[in-house]
Amino acid sequence: MLRPVVTAALLLTASAYAHFTVQYPETVGEFNDDEESDAPCGGYSPSLDNIETVDFHVGGDAIATKSTHPQTNWLYRITTDDIAKNNWTQIYSIVQQSGPGDYCSEAVTLPSEYIGQKAILSIVGSGIDGLLYQCSALLFVNGTADTPSACVNGSSITASYVDDSTLSSMVSSSIVSDADSSDSSETPASSTTSTPSETPNSAPSMHTFAMGGLGALMTTGAMVLAGFAFMI
Repeated sequence: MLRPVVTAALLLTASAYAHFTVQYPETVGEFNDDEESDAPCGGYSPSLDNIETVDFHVGGDAIATKSTHPQTNWLYRITTDDIAKNNWTQIYSIVQQSGPGDYCSEAVTLPSEYIGQKAILSIVGSGIDGLLYQCSALLFVNGTADTPSACVNGSSITASYVDDSTLSSMVSSSIVSDADSSDSSETPASSTTSTPSETPNSAPSMHTFAMGGLGALMTTGAMVLAGFAFMI
């Protein structure tokens, strides 16, 4: 009698751990969930020679994602060369998101010498099912962007800077500055924790990690129990 309920609950839990999507900036190529593990752009190989770009302001612009994993480490990297050259530059400190949902880094900055250049932005998410990839095609412009409506942060997530050797090994250079770690926008506005005090690429606090992981686990458990109650 309970076997179908158990099966349904397991399927529900498994579906909650899908992949991630990019809310902003607009991505290139057609999204394919099955190919998101294919580097560097989730099964798509863009060329800067013949691709439509979106403006990205070097004085501060947003990168917004939505993950259904209980924990994801985020790497933002760019290349102004052909992606086949594998010449990637890290543009923001690696951030660990604990808890599934929306996450946005709303003040990603770049040096002014990038103005006028095109680049491929590769967003890499490291989670329970390995490395996942999505890409956007950017044209760097002067100024600071208004915060887009897609830049939101889930109320149940926490964020902190983290050292991730796997993600760090995927770049050949970095323009990350100490300013990243002191930016108050780093912590989701609705998060239950304060602004991370860690320097870039330092380990997150155990409190931040535990609260995020426990919240995700409790949410999944509640969904399973609700399924049992409904079917009995």
